[in-house]
Amino acid sequence: MFSGGVRRQEAEDVKVEIEIEIEIEEENKKSATSTSTSTSASVRDNTVFVDDKYNIQASDSLANKALHLPISDAVPLYEQLLSNFPTAAKYWIQYVEAYINVNNDDAIKHIFSRSLLYCLQIPLWKVNENKGTEGQEETRKAFDFMLNYVGTDIASGPVWMEYITFLKSLPAMTAQEESQRMTLVRKAYQKAIVTPTHMVEQLWKDYENFENSVSRALAKGLLSEYQPKYNSARVVYRERKKYVDEIDWNMLAVPPTGSYKEEQQYMAWKKLITFEKGNPQRIDTASSNRRIAFTYEQCLMYLYHYPDIWYDFATWQAKSGSIDAAIKIYQRALKALPESEVLWYAYAELEESRGEIQSAKKIYESLLGNGVSVTALAHIQFIRFLRRSEGVEAARKYFLDTRKSPNCTYHVYVAYAMMAFCLDKDPKVAHNVFEAGLKRFMHEPGYILEYADFLCRLNDDRNIRALFERALSSLPPEESVEVWKRFTQFEQTYGDLASMLKVEQRRKEALSRSDEEGSSALDTSLHDVVSRYSFMDLWPCSSKDLDHLARQEWLLKNINKKADKSAWPNGACSIGAEKGSSGSSTNFKSSAPSAKVVYPDISRMLIYDPRQKQVTGPPPNIVAGLPSVPITGTPIPSVPSVNGGTTNPLQEILKIMPPALVEFITHLPAVEGPSPNVDIVLSILLQSNVPTGQTGQVATSPQQLPVGPSGSGSDLSGSNKLRPIPNESSFKPSRDVQSGKRKNSDRHEDDETATVQNRPLPRDAFMMRQIRKARGVTSSQTGSASGGSMISGELSGSTG
Repeated sequence: MFSGGVRRQEAEDVKVEIEIEIEIEEENKKSATSTSTSTSASVRDNTVFVDDKYNIQASDSLANKALHLPISDAVPLYEQLLSNFPTAAKYWIQYVEAYINVNNDDAIKHIFSRSLLYCLQIPLWKVNENKGTEGQEETRKAFDFMLNYVGTDIASGPVWMEYITFLKSLPAMTAQEESQRMTLVRKAYQKAIVTPTHMVEQLWKDYENFENSVSRALAKGLLSEYQPKYNSARVVYRERKKYVDEIDWNMLAVPPTGSYKEEQQYMAWKKLITFEKGNPQRIDTASSNRRIAFTYEQCLMYLYHYPDIWYDFATWQAKSGSIDAAIKIYQRALKALPESEVLWYAYAELEESRGEIQSAKKIYESLLGNGVSVTALAHIQFIRFLRRSEGVEAARKYFLDTRKSPNCTYHVYVAYAMMAFCLDKDPKVAHNVFEAGLKRFMHEPGYILEYADFLCRLNDDRNIRALFERALSSLPPEESVEVWKRFTQFEQTYGDLASMLKVEQRRKEALSRSDEEGSSALDTSLHDVVSRYSFMDLWPCSSKDLDHLARQEWLLKNINKKADKSAWPNGACSIGAEKGSSGSSTNFKSSAPSAKVVYPDISRMLIYDPRQKQVTGPPPNIVAGLPSVPITGTPIPSVPSVNGGTTNPLQEILKIMPPALVEFITHLPAVEGPSPNVDIVLSILLQSNVPTGQTGQVATSPQQLPVGPSGSGSDLSGSNKLRPIPNESSFKPSRDVQSGKRKNSDRHEDDETATVQNRPLPRDAFMMRQIRKARGVTSSQTGSASGGSMISGELSGSTG
């Protein structure tokens, strides 16, 4: 125990019981290990099964196999498929049809009772029309039941028409029966025409014909009453169809894998639900809620394994006032996703929020009754629930029982200790819990740091230092980095200068044993001073100094290594990487750059300066047939060749270029800056007669080309060199060139035909080539730029 701290207190029940349980756990350690091994093996086997059972291709193959088997042999296959895909309508339909073929009515009813309410697809709900008079009433009830659930489906139009046809076929022996039949048909029509379905327009036409056939006088009033409702339904149908068309109705419900298709379907359903929640048809609240609930149910047929959809559905029901419906949704959700811990908490939260404490407690107990799958978080949340609902003693009792659980981690100790300290205002119990857990979790750096934070709140600096000493004496160097960091931070904040320097030196010595640089880590650097005298986001130096220090320290650490020049540290990012959560900076030793990051070779970078002096000098001819051109800007550096001489890299590249490409380069305009305007480059190219089949043929004379610096971001030499311009005269400054361009532009404004430079620049090079071909302008017709005058007007080879 700590010297000068709280001594061992045998009378404390918490501490005594914890120590007894620790001894029991030590004795049963071997048996727990073997049990954990067998459990892990079974979990792995189960995982393989889970992954296989959602294989869509294998499931479809199994369904096809069941089609060709007798019903007795096919039933186990169908049950297996439907246990994996309980909302797959196509498997339910196939299962029902298998029993229909053998006329097993009891089995058919049983299947419908299992599937209809949670598989809202029209094909599954359709019933065969019973033409016998004895079954007419049952058929009508079946239609009413079906339309009550799926009548709002956008694909329910055929069902409405079938229902109306059935009502019209009912026998009417008396006038009263005829009047009742007409009333039933009219009500069915009036419901159908206000439902946005694919056949809403056809239903409206049939309704008009029906009313006019009964009574034209009565039809006028009824049609005028329902015309606005029908128009609204038709508009909503068109909007709804846009969202429905994005949904894949043949998709099977599988756990999310993050694929693009799954994300698309998820967003499509979310958009449709949001659309329905907006009540675009402005119908009454009850009808709107039925549509929203129906949309959620259909969504769960495909997003069955998405917990957020279940939660949204239940939350919407609760906000709408349907608490019982929300509870049923949570129950279904936990049956579908029993491993989703967050849904258990959401369900318990709903019950607790409405005062149903016992119901919430049963939910927690059901979660904790899963055995191996129980997490430490579940224990912590149940302790907090018991503290809120039943008091301190219930929480304490459960904490003592939880220690017997094999999945009780140090988090449970920390949670209970901090609850006792902050809520119960009992630092003695909290201290005993931390101290008892230290015997079990001494190897956990996270537990050490939490215990240190607790002692900091008690202002127990003496015990804090003792805790760090005990922990660092047992932790291996590679696991003690964070503990050393926190120890150093504590001394820098609360210690004197001597203890501060001592702990820093000890930290360096301890970590240097496992560090590759060895003794170099023991050297004192300015980083240590920066670490000691910084606070939160306040630094004793500028950001440039931080960058410099990080760079120099990285160079020193790698001075004896064969480090790649391109792997430089990332500036100040590495300096503040180890800044503590409380704000104090403790260590600025930047780690080696990641091998996956490629850094630029900054030693070859040159800053662009448009004011740099231009050096002219005609180099030898680069390509046969091209004139000698001056090189502007800084001279191109020569590099040693293999044979011992020096070569110009730009010349070597241009020598192997096709003449047409060299011609294109010589026609690039003079611009200021590293990025020329793309439209101007395309304009110059389209006006030039670049040879395509001839070699060494020049389309324009050198005197007709603009001169000036031609800086480009794609410089061939790797530095900021200026491209050669085919002009043997001396270089003219770029400012004069721009002035000459403005004068030339002013001269052409008075001309009858505007040039390309004055018109909107062409953007479709293919169209321009087609225009040139259509006008008979080819590179073989002329050897100058006069061919461009057919397009550009005044621009020709004779200008200038």
